[in-house]
Order: sequence, then structure tokens, then C-alpha cells
Amino acid sequence: MQVMKQTVIANNSSVTEFILMGLTVQRELQVPLFVLFLLNYMATVVGNLSLMNLICLNSHLHTPMYFFIFNLSCIDFCYSFVCNPTMLMSFISEENTISYAGCMSQLFFFCFFVNSECYVLTAMAYDRYVAICHPLQYITVMSPKICCLLVFGSYLMGFAGALAHTGFMIRLSFCDSNIINHYMCDIFPLLQLSCTSTYVNELVSSAVVGAIIILSSIIILVSYAMILSNILYMSSGKGWSKALGTCGSHIITVSLFYGSGLLAYVKPTSADTVGQGKLLSIFYTLVVPMLNPLIYSLRNKDVKLAVKRTMQRITS
Repeated sequence: MQVMKQTVIANNSSVTEFILMGLTVQRELQVPLFVLFLLNYMATVVGNLSLMNLICLNSHLHTPMYFFIFNLSCIDFCYSFVCNPTMLMSFISEENTISYAGCMSQLFFFCFFVNSECYVLTAMAYDRYVAICHPLQYITVMSPKICCLLVFGSYLMGFAGALAHTGFMIRLSFCDSNIINHYMCDIFPLLQLSCTSTYVNELVSSAVVGAIIILSSIIILVSYAMILSNILYMSSGKGWSKALGTCGSHIITVSLFYGSGLLAYVKPTSADTVGQGKLLSIFYTLVVPMLNPLIYSLRNKDVKLAVKRTMQRITS
């Protein structure tokens, strides 16, 4: 009986809620940062929602490339509801608390959307490779069925990765401190609070993140190597410009997202490195989702035409 009781205690956390420290504890910065990130939140929601509506309402944007952009905006739109509210609450609340169940849910959706975005960006690199290197077969290779399968696969692998991270996090016990040195429930800050061994969790996290990085990096690098090789054989300057124009936005997004993500997820070994990871995570959780609609629309003639047509419909 005593053994059974000990087992129950070992498998359950005594912590029922966590306290999120937020981005900073300096009181004089709370109001300016709240305004700044509120504007960021509004821009992210409006920008991604507007881009999704433009793609839906304009038939000339019903192409494979814009299908992937639509899904990227959808991920960023949903993503903003996972991270931004807790960030904003940390600036205006004396004690920003989140329940144990709420924390695990936030961790799951955070991992799901981050992983899914990685795979969607990878699918977009393959799409650009087919469009530039095999333009005559593009419609056949990137058929609606193939595009749907690529996106479904991205969400499925994102779900599997999130389930692995969250499932192994739930098995841990949190007995002592419940203060998370972050503005959301992230993997490494939570592992630091566990009163049980986190070796398996670290192993699983390394395996899942490593698999995503290796698989995505290989496909993206090979795709762009083939694209570059194809561009070098182009004799037309117009062909060069068009090829680079279609890839430029994607390269910027991949660089920002993967760059900040990799720097933030170098394994923390001290409180200082956790703090640095917290600051770096701002880029891929808050800044990149806001910038993506701008990156894919400011220099895009198709999107500008869609905006013009939509405005004409509204005003007519």
C-alpha cells in the first residue's frame, strides 16, 4: 500500500500553477513594453488575417505558392494567440499565473505551431525549386492533391513533435519552485523547475528538434543549391530577376525564423543563457509572425494587384 502511495506521488506534481516572470522585472519598462507588444499583437493579427482574406478572395492568387503562404499566415495568426496574451499579461499583472493544465496546453500549441511552420517553410522551398527548375512540369508536380498532402504532412509532423515534447513534460514532477523565467511555458525553463530527472526529456527534445533541423535544412539547402545552379545557366537578366524575386521573400523568412530559433534553443546551462534565449525567442514568436505578411506582400506585384482589386470591390 505504501509503495502504491509513493508511486502516485511520484507521478503527479504538487505544483498546480506556475508564475511567469515575463520579459523583464524592471517596473519603468512595463508600460512602454506593453504598448510596444500590444501594437505588435495587433499588427500580427491584422496583417496575417488580411493576407489570408486577400488570397481567398482573389482567384489569381489560387496557386501552389500562395496556398503555402496562406497556411503560413494561418499558423502565424493562430500562433499569436498562444504567446502574445501571456506576454501582455506579464506587463500589467502583479503576479502573472497560469494553471498547470494551461501551461501544458500552451507548451503543446507552441511546439505544434513552431514545428508546423518549419515544415511549411520546407515545403515552400521545394515549391520554389519545382517552379524555377522544372517550370513546364510545375502544374503537374505541384497539383492541388500534392500541395494538400505536403501541408497535411507538415501539420501531422508538427502534431507528433508537439505530442512528444508535451507527453514527456507531463511525466515530470514539479515540487518546489513554480516560477518560470520566461513569458510563456517553454521547454527549457520548465525543465529547470523539475524535481525529477530530465535526462529523457532532454534526449527527446534533442532528437525531435534535431530531426526537424536536419530534415528541413537538407531539403531547403538542396532546393536552393539546385535553384542557384539553374539560375547560373540563365542567359536572360529578366529570368535572373524573376527567379530571385520569387525566392527572396522565402529566404528572408527562413533566415529570420531558423536563425533566431537556433540561437534560442542552444541548450541553456545557466540563468544567463536562459535569459538570452528568452530575448532571442521574441524574434521567432513575436517579430517573425508580424513581419511575414509584410515580407510576402510589399514587393509582391500579385498581392498589390489583389489589394487594388479588393479595394475597388469595397468602394464600388
